[in-house]
Amino acid sequence: MKRRVVITGMGAITSLGERVESVWQAILEGRSGIGPITRFDCSTYSTRFGGECTSFDVTKFGMDGREAKRLDRFAAFAYAASTLAVADAGLDFAGRDTTRYGVLIGTGIGGLETIEETCEIMLNRGHSRVSPFTVPKMMANAASGNVSIKFGLRGPSTSVATACATGANAIGDAARFIQHGYADMMIAGGSEATICRLGVSSFAAARALSTRNDEPTKASRPWDKNRDGFVMGEGAGILILEELEHAKKRGAKIYAELAGYGMTADAHHITAPIDDGSGASRAMDLALADAGLAPDAIQYVNAHGTSTQLGDVAEVRALKRTFGEHAKKLMVSSTKSHIGHLLGASGGVEAIFATLAVAKGVVPPTINLDEPDEGCDLDFVPHTAREARVDVAISNSFGFGGHNACLLVRKF
Repeated sequence: MKRRVVITGMGAITSLGERVESVWQAILEGRSGIGPITRFDCSTYSTRFGGECTSFDVTKFGMDGREAKRLDRFAAFAYAASTLAVADAGLDFAGRDTTRYGVLIGTGIGGLETIEETCEIMLNRGHSRVSPFTVPKMMANAASGNVSIKFGLRGPSTSVATACATGANAIGDAARFIQHGYADMMIAGGSEATICRLGVSSFAAARALSTRNDEPTKASRPWDKNRDGFVMGEGAGILILEELEHAKKRGAKIYAELAGYGMTADAHHITAPIDDGSGASRAMDLALADAGLAPDAIQYVNAHGTSTQLGDVAEVRALKRTFGEHAKKLMVSSTKSHIGHLLGASGGVEAIFATLAVAKGVVPPTINLDEPDEGCDLDFVPHTAREARVDVAISNSFGFGGHNACLLVRKF
């Protein structure tokens, strides 16, 4: 019999703030964290805005300045969010067997800004000027490695990279480590920092980004007829996952139970989802089966909902395929309308929002949804948060490469 996994701590770094409580309140108030990019001169770019964490400074989270210079921004986000999550969970690792505690933090791309800056140094100043810290900064496992070192955790420490499904896959995989006895506690989630010249220009070249430069706060508009692409965000979302008896023994507060996880592949196209939503639907089916629940047990879906033409419609079709007539009774919203698309971090942050919907009995709204597109006819909770009993929620994350991940959170 597999062991039960509960959520006992959460930490988030987003463009709406650096505390879960304040970010959640801003989401419920329908506020947007999207604004002009300030980290570099993008005046000639087709997209000049994003969900930037403008006030972030990792030294506020217990890291000294010298260490901070040896971290890429994505790893710094993970370090900060993990610090917040551990504090939220009331964890003290002193005197504990830390071989039973691990870390699984993913990233879709890794140290992109470090790659960009290092290439510039090498080409303009010569190979001998490249920093010896380049590889430890840019490697995708730098987030997990640094968090493991910070807390002295000697259990499983690994990473995952499945593009925009990364955060959800990291959480689901970490839960399985606990379920099957490899760990009693895992720090899990996703982190991303791609608001840099290379990141923005690359996605812009693919025509994936919104170009609504005159109205950045209204640019992320999932399911809306006038959507024109996604808005890039940055940050991290981290959960503390614990085996139920371990959490109860130490008197931990429990937000909810992580009861189901499903993952599939479209096997269709490297960037486009399969248009009938079948791959995403199978991920939801697997999460339901993992939890032993029927489709009509679900009240809320925190959707992938990126504000792209193909993705939004495919997800609606997936929901209808899995839930049938019950799809019309679901509350479905996209918090990407507030903070943009955090790529590999999105699944971590959105798992937090799904958990809070269950724990607090309130569903976050989809802002900027003024005129639903053809075929986008579900209850997307437009504009205004809604108080409602949520016993079970799911969080969807889909990524380039055809990756689909679904997490199911149940009231404890």
